[in-house]
Amino acid sequence: MPDSHPARFVLKSRLRRRGIYLLPNLFTTAALFAGFFAIVQAMNGNFEYSAIAVFIALVLDGLDGRVARMTNTQSEFGAEYDSLADMVSFGVAPALIVYEWALKDMGKWGWIAAFIYCACAALRLARFNANTEVADKRFFQGLPSPAAAALIAGLVWVMLNYKIQGTDINWLVWAITLFAGLSMVSNLAYYSGKEINLRRKVPFFVILLLGLFFFVLIPSHPPLVLFCLFAAYALSGYVLKLWRFFRDKQNSDLPIS
Repeated sequence: MPDSHPARFVLKSRLRRRGIYLLPNLFTTAALFAGFFAIVQAMNGNFEYSAIAVFIALVLDGLDGRVARMTNTQSEFGAEYDSLADMVSFGVAPALIVYEWALKDMGKWGWIAAFIYCACAALRLARFNANTEVADKRFFQGLPSPAAAALIAGLVWVMLNYKIQGTDINWLVWAITLFAGLSMVSNLAYYSGKEINLRRKVPFFVILLLGLFFFVLIPSHPPLVLFCLFAAYALSGYVLKLWRFFRDKQNSDLPIS
């Protein structure tokens, strides 16, 4: 017998509509697992596996949003879940990895740097969520947390590849950790790439360059190439800031006709 009470029927309908989309949240869960796996491996001293897991989380994090948009399954729940997963994979995991690998023997200086990175990642994600509707889609405000995490993970991976221990370069690692953290909460503009249309036709040489990059350059030496790539991206915000400063200064010095 059908429920004749209107209020009860409306409540049941709302509860049915509160389900979550499966596909994009599976990618988010996989990214969360990669971040958790990175933490576990760092605690066990397997820092190379930890660094690789962070890069896997980065790839999965990039896919969940695209999958949601392609399948029209965006939701407020998915956005909040993605942000919480990012905090684990790109905030807590890199901080713990770099602390266990290089900063542990530095005493309070080590854990302070790791905490500053972790706190900056949380602030960066909170600011991103708060400014979603008003931000310029072409640029990120501050270094994105996945890029900061990739910078830290890439540093660990490339140094391990060259048989360099974190304790041998702990002050350099300390400085890079602070640089990555503070860059996240800066007001520097970083190109987002969101205006790139993957369905648009491009010249043949663009396909050739992308093919060389993904199938030749990266496989030739993944740790070094990925670290250099994200280091260059982290510095690009400062380069853009200087370029805009000198451009505006030059324009202000021009005589008014």
